[in-house]
Amino acid sequence: MTAVVAPHWSVHLPPGAEADLGLGATLPGAWTARWAADPGAEVIATPAGRRVTAAELEQLTADAARRYAAAGLAPGDRIMMSAGPSVELIVAYVAALRYGLTVVPANTAYTAVEMATIAADARPKLAVVDDLGRAPGVPGTTPDLAGLPAPGAAAGSVPLDRAAPTDPALIVFTSGTTGRPKGAVLTHANLLASAHAVRLAWRWTPEDRLALSLPLFHVHGLGVGLHGTLVAGGSLLLIPRFEPAAIASAIEDDACTMFFGVPTMYHRLAESPHLDALRRLRLAVSGSAPLPAALHDAVRERTGQQILERYGMTETIMLVSNPYDGPRRPGTVGLPLPGVSVRLAPREGGVAEIEVTGPNVFGGYLDRPEATAEAFTEDGWFRTGDLGVLDDDGYLRISGRAKELIITGGYNVYPREVEDVLRSHPGVADVAVAGRPSAEWGEMVVAYVVPADAVDTVVLERDLTEWCAQRLAPYKRPRAWRWIETVPRNALGKILRHELP
Repeated sequence: MTAVVAPHWSVHLPPGAEADLGLGATLPGAWTARWAADPGAEVIATPAGRRVTAAELEQLTADAARRYAAAGLAPGDRIMMSAGPSVELIVAYVAALRYGLTVVPANTAYTAVEMATIAADARPKLAVVDDLGRAPGVPGTTPDLAGLPAPGAAAGSVPLDRAAPTDPALIVFTSGTTGRPKGAVLTHANLLASAHAVRLAWRWTPEDRLALSLPLFHVHGLGVGLHGTLVAGGSLLLIPRFEPAAIASAIEDDACTMFFGVPTMYHRLAESPHLDALRRLRLAVSGSAPLPAALHDAVRERTGQQILERYGMTETIMLVSNPYDGPRRPGTVGLPLPGVSVRLAPREGGVAEIEVTGPNVFGGYLDRPEATAEAFTEDGWFRTGDLGVLDDDGYLRISGRAKELIITGGYNVYPREVEDVLRSHPGVADVAVAGRPSAEWGEMVVAYVVPADAVDTVVLERDLTEWCAQRLAPYKRPRAWRWIETVPRNALGKILRHELP
C-alpha cells in the first residue's frame, strides 16, 4: 500500500509571506538580532513586577556566559538544568546557548535516582538545579549561578553567539518502551526552524505578550513558549505555577494576548470562575496531549475563544497545527506547519502510522545508533509511533498510538519504566501498567498487580505507593491499583494491555 501524504503547509502562511525558517542561522543569532533592533523592548515580566528589557537580557546573559567560562566550561560541554520557572533560570539557559553549551533539561519532579540515570548518559559538566542534592555526583549551582566563580579580568574575551546551526543545543531525554531513557539531540537549526514555523503560522509579533505558566524543562514551555517569544521579538509574563486565577490576572491585568496550555489546564479553567478571561486573548493554544472535542466546544460556547490545537513531539518540536485563519476543527490537530511534510504509512490491522520530515526533525538519539536507526525509515522519515487519519480536507486526527505511551497532564509515561519499578518490590509477582481515561488528566496511570503472596492488598497498596514515591516522579506514579490473578500475555510473553480489565 502507498503512504497517504498530508496537504502542503502553505495554508498557514499570511498573504504574501514566505516560509523563512531561518535556515543557516542559530537561536542566539536570531535572538540577539531582535535585541539589537529594539534594545528597550520588554522581553520578560513577572507578576511581582520585575521587568527585563532586551538590552538587559543581552547583558545579563553575557555576564552569565562569562561565569560559565570562569568555572572552566568550554563550548560543546553539556550542562543539566532542572529548576522551576524564574528569570534567573531563563538567563542561565539563554547564556548557555549563547556560549555554545548544550543544555540537558530535566523534569523538576525527577528523583535523585532518575536524575542520576540521565546524568550517566549525558555526562554533564555542571547541574543548574533548585536543590543541589538532586544531582549527586555532578558539580552543581543554583539558577542564579551564585555557586560559580566570578569572571576575572580576561572575561571580556569569552566568545558568544558562535554556535553553528548543526551544533546541538538541547538533549531532551524521553523514555523508550524498554524503560531506558533516550536523549533526543536537537540542533540550533531544528529549534529555530520550529520557532519560525509557529511564529508564521500563529501570526506571532513583537506586540504579543505570552502568559507562560508551562515548565521550562519541557519542549512545550521551552522550545515553543520561550524560543518562540525570543524569535518573534515579543514578551512573556513568567508565571511560576499554573493557577486559573493567575492566568485570568495575566490576561486582565498584564494585557497578555496569548496563552499556551495542556488540556488539563483548560479543564481546570473550565471548572473555575476564571474561564471568561480567555475571551480577551488573541490566541489560546493547546498541546502535549489530545484536547477532548467536548472541552473545545465548551470553551468556545462559554467564551467565544476557539482553542487552537496542535501536535508535536520531543524529537521534532512542532509538526502540525490547526490554522490561525481557517477552521479550527475539534478532535483534529490540523495541517502540517511550514517546512514540515507528513505522511501516513499503512500498518497491519488497517491503521496508519504518522511519519514526518522537515528541518525541525532531530537527527538521532545520543549514543543510541540502534534506536536511531529504528526511529527512521529507509528514506529518512521519522516514525512518530502515533497513528493517524486524514479527513476529507486533509486535517490530521490522532487515532491512537503504536507505541505504548500514556500521556497524563501533558507528560509522557512509558509503562515499562513504571513496571520495572513495581517488579523490583518483593510483594509483586507480576504487573502491567496502562493508561485509563481521566477527565482532568486526559489519562491516568493504572497498575494491574499480581501479588507475590496472599497479602492484605490495603497494606500492599500503601507499601507500593511509598515504593514508587521514592523512585518515580509524581506524574509517573499509579493513581489507581487493580489486583489481578494473572497478567494477560501473548505467546511471546508480550503484555496484552487491551485485555486488562
